[in-house]
Amino acid sequence: MPAYPTDLAQDALFTDIAAALDATVEAAGPRLRAVSEADASRPLARGKWSAKQTLGHLIDSAANNHQRFVRVREVESLTLPGYEQDLWVGVQRYDARPWTDLVDFWTGYNRHLVHLLRQTPDGEARKACTIGDHAPISLHELVRDYVGHVEHHLRQIGASRQA
Repeated sequence: MPAYPTDLAQDALFTDIAAALDATVEAAGPRLRAVSEADASRPLARGKWSAKQTLGHLIDSAANNHQRFVRVREVESLTLPGYEQDLWVGVQRYDARPWTDLVDFWTGYNRHLVHLLRQTPDGEARKACTIGDHAPISLHELVRDYVGHVEHHLRQIGASRQA
């Protein structure tokens, strides 16, 4: 799995990671809501997804990672499938959804993930998860990477805290 850089410390506690995700979601909400339906529907560049499709991808990422964040706590080591992001985005036709619906869904789902992370004991950090054919990754690394992934795509659509 590609690593997404984040400004979170390597040893950040789950509550710190939850706070960072919460701040990211809260900062992105107004920026996302300020994007017009027409602008959200246009590809970000030739051959690239639109903001709708990119946010849809982030919804898919939230759904997949939600499963991972919970299931890895059931066992010491877990293997789960990856997912074909282009297929998921295409099948779900995020481009056909109203932009405000996508923003509300993404915001709500990530608020739930913030809640989940706040309930995650730091003693669970080393539990391992293997996703697809990638090397095992600890729950802690997986959670940190998720926040970096969210920030990466929000920068693409101009809605990150750094935008």
